[in-house]
Amino acid sequence: MKPRSKILIIAGSDSSGGAGIQADIKTITALGSYAMTAITAVTSQNTLGVKSIVPINPIEISSQIEFTSKDIQPDAVKIGMLHSCKVIKSVIHSLDLIKAKKIILDPVMIAKGGAKLINDKAIQLLKTKLIKKVSLITPNVPEAEILTKTKIKTKEDMIFAASILIELGAKNVFMKGGHLESEVVQDIFVNKKEILIIKNKRIATSNTHGTGCTLSSAISTFYACGKTLKRSCELATKYVNNSIRSNLNYGKGQGPINHLSSIIVNKKFK
Repeated sequence: MKPRSKILIIAGSDSSGGAGIQADIKTITALGSYAMTAITAVTSQNTLGVKSIVPINPIEISSQIEFTSKDIQPDAVKIGMLHSCKVIKSVIHSLDLIKAKKIILDPVMIAKGGAKLINDKAIQLLKTKLIKKVSLITPNVPEAEILTKTKIKTKEDMIFAASILIELGAKNVFMKGGHLESEVVQDIFVNKKEILIIKNKRIATSNTHGTGCTLSSAISTFYACGKTLKRSCELATKYVNNSIRSNLNYGKGQGPINHLSSIIVNKKFK
């Protein structure tokens, strides 16, 4: 099968394979597209938590973005973990150089185990500069609370927080509601013209490591293939839910989801 589009991932590495660059590559590949990478940090982690984070030099991050894109122009860019102001500035500069158009930002701030992955100055720069450059931002509830300095307890709070992000310069917001306690998970797509609420029954499992990375990569893939942003969010949510439903149950903590949920293997390997 020939890949349908080319996606450049700018994100951190997860040694356990459930989140970060590893989850992004798996997602993009499973959905039929071609993944390229610019690694921003190397983490040692497993399903129980993060042991260490080694940042990559911002000059090297820019080099990865620009040198890769000079040869293979991406149809979309997915951005994940950006841990410092210098990294964010270098990424913004490189995105301008490669003239990236379709950009999905997953504002990764806190790991599933609670480890902080970005400093306060970088959060401020993300809010004032990067958010204006992207097509879509995909915060979960804790991330949206940090970005908007509001408390989110209800669907209405989510919409209000999304409106603040739009005032800050975001063109489109996909607010993920999985952190709110409810039997039905509500994810909300918001821009200046419309609000779309996507409802799904909560799946009873603790194996959800990497869902945010996976979702944003899935959105990037569908968007790169010509779907609208709104439709890309709907299709990506379906893919993530199917991947959670597999309930792999790997590891002793919050395990990964099944990125192969979209693939049917017809070929027999001998």
